[in-house]
Amino acid sequence: MSDLNLKKQTDVVSEGSPDDLLRKYDKGSDFRILSGMQGNLIIGLLALFSFFQLYTGIFGIMDAMLQRSIHLAFGLTLVYLLYPSRKKFSRFKLHPMDVGLAIVAASVCLYVYFNYSQLVFRAGRVTTTDMIVGLIAIFLVLEAARRVIGWPMVIIAVTFIGYALLGPKIPGPLAHRGVAMDDLVQHLFYTTEGIFGIPIGVSSTFIFMFLLFGAFLGKTGMGEFFIDISNAIAGSAPGGPAKVAVISSATMGTLSGSSVANVVGTGSFTIPMMKKLGYKPEFAGAVEATASTGGQLMPPIMGAAAFLMAEFTNIPYVTIIAAAVIPAALYYFGVWAGVHYEAKKQGLKGMSKDELPKAGKVIRERGHLMLPIIIVIYFLVSGYTPIRAALGAIVAAIVVSSFKKETRLSLKEIFFGLVDGARSALTVIAACATAGIIIGVVTQTGLGLKMGSLLVSVANGNLFLTLVFTMITSLILGIGVPTTANYVITATIAAPALLLLDVPILAAHMFAFYFGIIADVTPPVALAAVAASGVAKSEPMRTGIQASRLAIAAFIIPYIFVYSPELLLIDVTLWHLVFILSTAIVGIIAVASGLTGYFQAEMNPLERLFFVVGGVMLVTTSLIFNAIGSVLLGVVIFNQFKKKKAVPVQA
Repeated sequence: MSDLNLKKQTDVVSEGSPDDLLRKYDKGSDFRILSGMQGNLIIGLLALFSFFQLYTGIFGIMDAMLQRSIHLAFGLTLVYLLYPSRKKFSRFKLHPMDVGLAIVAASVCLYVYFNYSQLVFRAGRVTTTDMIVGLIAIFLVLEAARRVIGWPMVIIAVTFIGYALLGPKIPGPLAHRGVAMDDLVQHLFYTTEGIFGIPIGVSSTFIFMFLLFGAFLGKTGMGEFFIDISNAIAGSAPGGPAKVAVISSATMGTLSGSSVANVVGTGSFTIPMMKKLGYKPEFAGAVEATASTGGQLMPPIMGAAAFLMAEFTNIPYVTIIAAAVIPAALYYFGVWAGVHYEAKKQGLKGMSKDELPKAGKVIRERGHLMLPIIIVIYFLVSGYTPIRAALGAIVAAIVVSSFKKETRLSLKEIFFGLVDGARSALTVIAACATAGIIIGVVTQTGLGLKMGSLLVSVANGNLFLTLVFTMITSLILGIGVPTTANYVITATIAAPALLLLDVPILAAHMFAFYFGIIADVTPPVALAAVAASGVAKSEPMRTGIQASRLAIAAFIIPYIFVYSPELLLIDVTLWHLVFILSTAIVGIIAVASGLTGYFQAEMNPLERLFFVVGGVMLVTTSLIFNAIGSVLLGVVIFNQFKKKKAVPVQA
């Protein structure tokens, strides 16, 4: 059943519950809960939105501006109806001001739809009416982003608008001749270079369909299946609940565009289990934050960023998800290794097999729920368009659920799957529209190349220093920004610097994207870690530091695939791939072990240093570095086994 119409004011979750924490740390989850006629109105609009998207997906996408204007009209209208402007406004009834803003938002977007022919005929000339409508639309997009995303992205967008208008007054190499207000409004709202640009274009086609697919998977009970099968696989291993968190978050996170939602969703199960086993609250929260954030890096969906990356780079989607497999696997292998050695260090055992579900039973009862995911991957790699693949997967999810009575979806559940899918798209729509403002300014002022040239100039043309500056830029730009917008911003501002130094375009975009995403676990902000600390009742900064340590692979791997694009399957042979995978896995184990301070026994500082440095050298594709790293690891491993043998004698 929908969250919109069936909860009443007396059913509000208690302070500290998962729903309460989700609303606190993820603004996109802090929507109104409406009942009666108001609730039915919103449910009807959400369902109509999904029907529109399904209709165009099945019978053909409309002209770009027409499709995107209707998509944005639905999105902004529903944002203003579902998200109050202030916390003091009731979450249980509509406010007249929000109703008025919703009507205005629908009107300005549909102004483009109904006047499309005239706008094309005028060929860039803006009338007074066009100007007023465009200014209102830009304001409403920014206000919608503030309500569902928060201030960080709005501040970035407003800064870019100010940059466009004040170009001649800006000192230094970033100065430009300036953009007149009417030219800026025309560019941002009446072309496919701004608000109606690539991000909202992808949102109105691919992304919406996959969010709808994710909503139907949720209705079938896929989340519980992933947690149960993860428990069956890893629950009894040393540090079992932490490994369960890693597996379940990796599998569930790829469809989601919010690391915070992932944290609270799976963390409400896994974090209490970790604490019960003996993990400290900070470490338990860090494991969930790191694992959930990594879901945005995991193919085939990558939090919907994979589709945007294909559009921005003109690289086939299949090539992008294939390139993302090894880095994402190494990331999660690093988190797994960190969890394992922390458990060994603290002497933590797994859960009793008696209290864990049996893998065979789980697969027999609900294994069929995996079929839609297998089907969508098959469609995607077979050359079907993402829209067709998503449509096929939605149908498959409904059909497959009917195989067992326990998972079968009723007509009511199917209807509310449409409702929930549309509601989950609202955050993405606001983020993509705001990202369009940023892109519009960049294309009109040439800021991307200017910023890239500035970073390269400051680094004096040195690739490593440019990578460091690009990393810092991406970490800052990624603070508090959803996955889709995160990629758009980092790809527009940070990636061009690497392209100027002839870094392959896929490696450059992946580099910027990785650090934009990993900002969610990087102090001082570390939004995912802060959300996890709310679930774990831990100290936020310590949780963030622990999460950064567990996510160390994400700080190393991007540098490696820039210097050695073979990790992204660029110009690599099968035997070379096997070799670099083998050395990389050993290297990641060594780095995780060295940072934890335990392998076969406690490590002294020198052993930890040797393991970390040697591990990093093994992750590279340089044979010389591999040889040096192997020697460093060999020395420590020999010493560690000596220590382990000596322990019983000392005892």
